[in-house]
Amino acid sequence: QVQLVESGGGLVQAGGSLRLSCAASGRTFSKYDMGWFRQTPGKEREFVATISGSGSSTDYADSVKGRFTISRDNAKNTVYLQMNSLKPDDTAVYYCAAGRTRIILITKGDYWGQGTQVTVSS
Repeated sequence: QVQLVESGGGLVQAGGSLRLSCAASGRTFSKYDMGWFRQTPGKEREFVATISGSGSSTDYADSVKGRFTISRDNAKNTVYLQMNSLKPDDTAVYYCAAGRTRIILITKGDYWGQGTQVTVSS
């Protein structure tokens, strides 16, 4: 079992930055691909970014490329999402997820956090 706890959300003005963190329990953190997803009311949850278990491979949604950076620290069992140049359209609940493979991660995920709200004001 892996438990995921997100933190770092909040209210920020457009153009500002936030860093989300996701702390994972368990001793197998490095075996999981990790990802960030987001959801707004009335819409399906959407992919934001993923990172491989070793951290050597990352992938981003087109809407956040060049603005967001995903990283992980396997010694601390934590994955991060650095969000810069935030836009009102980035407002959503952001979820951290873990998957045994990237395909599992982006299709259904093995484990999910409870989410953290990010609100970007114009």
